[in-house]
Parts: sequence; C-alpha cells; structure tokens
Amino acid sequence: MDTLSEYIWLILVLGVLAVVLLAALVVPRLRRRARPLPPDRSSSDDLLPPPPEADGRTTDAGTAVLDEPPAGPAAVTEPELAPEPEVAPAPELERPEGAASRLVRLRQRLAGSQNVFGRGLLALLSRDRLDDDAWEDLEDTLITADVGVAATTELVERLRNRLRIEGAEGTDLRTVLREELLTLVDPTLDRTLATQGADGKPAVTLVVGVNGTGKTTTVGKLARVLVAEEKSVVLGAADTFRAAAAEQLGTWGERVGVPVVRGPEGSDPASVAFEAVRSGVEQDADVVIVDTAGRLQNKAGLMDELGKVKRVIEKQVPVSEVLLVLDATTGQNGLAQARVFSEVVNVTGVVLTKLDGSAKGGIVVAVQRELGVPVKLVGLGEGADDLAPFDAGAFVDALLEA
Repeated sequence: MDTLSEYIWLILVLGVLAVVLLAALVVPRLRRRARPLPPDRSSSDDLLPPPPEADGRTTDAGTAVLDEPPAGPAAVTEPELAPEPEVAPAPELERPEGAASRLVRLRQRLAGSQNVFGRGLLALLSRDRLDDDAWEDLEDTLITADVGVAATTELVERLRNRLRIEGAEGTDLRTVLREELLTLVDPTLDRTLATQGADGKPAVTLVVGVNGTGKTTTVGKLARVLVAEEKSVVLGAADTFRAAAAEQLGTWGERVGVPVVRGPEGSDPASVAFEAVRSGVEQDADVVIVDTAGRLQNKAGLMDELGKVKRVIEKQVPVSEVLLVLDATTGQNGLAQARVFSEVVNVTGVVLTKLDGSAKGGIVVAVQRELGVPVKLVGLGEGADDLAPFDAGAFVDALLEA
C-alpha cells in the first residue's frame, strides 16, 4: 500500500511537470501567432530613397560609417536677397533763360551802372555854348570810359561837324549822340556764335584768357545760353592746373544736364581737349566748349601750350570759335592781353565780364578796334543767366538811359 502511494505521487509529480513543460512550449507560439502582421509597405518603400552607401569613412575598428540621414524632410530655405540700394532721385534740371529775357536784363543792368557816362556826355553837349573847353571835357570823359584815344577823336570830330551843320539849337542831342555812338560800336559786326560744325561734326569753341577773368564761369554760363537754344553741348575741362576748375565746371554741367570731360589734376590739357572733342563727335553733339587754364600773356611757354591745345583739337575737328574772356574793369591792360592771345590762337570773338560793375563801357569800342573782332557776349553779374549776347543798340540805349 505504501508502495502504491509512492507510485501515485510520482505519477502526479511527473504529470505536473509535463503540463508545465508543455505550457512553456505552447504559450510563446500562441503569442507570436496573435501578434498583428505589419502593414503592406510595398508601395511606400518604392517612394523612399535607397539607403546611402558607405562614404568610405572608417572608425578605429575599421567599419564603414554611413552619414546619418536627416531626421525629417529637409527644410527648403530661400536665399536671402540683398536689399536694393536706394536710388537717389535725379536732380531736376534747370531751364535757362532765353535770349529775349537776357537782353532785357542787359539793358537794365547797363543802365543802372553805365548811365553816369551817358548822362555826362549829354550834360556836356547840352551846354549853352560848346566852346573848345567843352569839347575837351567831352574827350576826357570818353577817354576815362576807356573808349580809346583814336575812337574818341573820331567821335568828337563827327559830333562837332554835325552840330556845326545842323545847329545845336533845335537839335535832339540825345538822338545825335545815340547815332554816333552806335556807329562807333558798329552794329554791322557779326556777333552770332558758331554753333554748327563742318560735315555734321560739332562746332568747337575754345575759351581763353588770363587768370581771374572768369573763364570757367563763362564756360558754364555759355553752356546755359546754348541749352536755352536747344543745342546739345559737351564741356571739356582742360584747365588741369587749378584743382577746383573741373569740379566747378562739373557743377555747371549737372545743373543743365551737360556732360563734362575731365582728366586728372596736372594732366596734359591738350589730351583732355582731344578727349572732349572725341566725346562730342561720338555723342553727335552740336557744340563742344573747351575751358583752358588762365595764363599770363607775357609767359611764352604757357602761350605755346595754348597753341598746342588748338592744334591737337584740329586733328579731329576745326575750331569754330575762339572766345577771349576779358575783365571789363582792366581797361587798356585788357587790350595788351587781347593782342597776344589773338596772335597765338586767332581770336574770333570777345566776352566782356564784369561789365555791369564799371562805368567804363567804352572798352567795348576799344577792344573791337584793337582786334578787329566783335564783342559777342557780356557778363552782367553773378547770376547763372547773367551772360547775354551783346546787342549794340541795347548797349548804347543803356548808356544814354536817363
């Protein structure tokens, strides 16, 4: 009996162990079967890029290292655009005055400063008795006004003859004096500026003179005169010895939209003049105005250099106009300057500056007789449009303005 019990317990223990062993083997299989299948990735896998290949970098152990793929889709970054630079608005171009308004100002300005001369002449001629002393006083007045000795003698003789023939009484002295002064100033001279070159090329104007006469300012004002006449202009800054000359000319050009050709300070003036003319030809300009350095008429080297400038220009285009700028207040000294410049560069016209600041208007007559060329322009003040074409009638009328 005891032996039978022992067998039974042994069988039970073995049965329990068998059950436990069976459970250990069957349950994991059941769990694996119950795990859900992964979704079908065949379509999405086709869209993914293939895994990167090893880039050849190795670790200490010698295995290849792949670059880590980005954690997510690469962010598309737009390139930063540099801010657009602010463009300064173009300066508004000035509209120069026309010839008509300049002539009105010519008469007004001259009348305000020159009428002392005219009134003096009228006062002498209106005396009750025109004796020799009166005529000598008249001669002194004319000579003091820089008319010149020869022109003064001629004018006095004509006046004496007319009054002797016509009689002083009942004669309109103002009319007689106006007619004789107008004859002296010579209204028949051609005072027009050459603004049309040969063969369709630009007309070239060379501006010369001594230091301090206002050449560069005159060039700038002359550009305004031509722009008012609807002419296209190029300026040449051939005064390379004065640092401010090119800048000054550039300012004048900017105000009316006229290009300025310049060179380095101290460069050869002839080369700058050459480039200015070439630029004018290329741009099909109407007129090229070349500013030159001021030079003393008694300096042979400087005068020779001026001749060189003219010769270099004429390798491309003939010089149409040579304007000599004279200070009206210099009187007879200006005539000495005029003679030398005329010999070197064949002056074709005169510009008288500061004419409104002096009662010596007779310099107009003197310089014309000395050079045989007309006064073409006169400077009447500091304003931008205070350069006017010279008009003989307006000039004489201003002299005799009451």
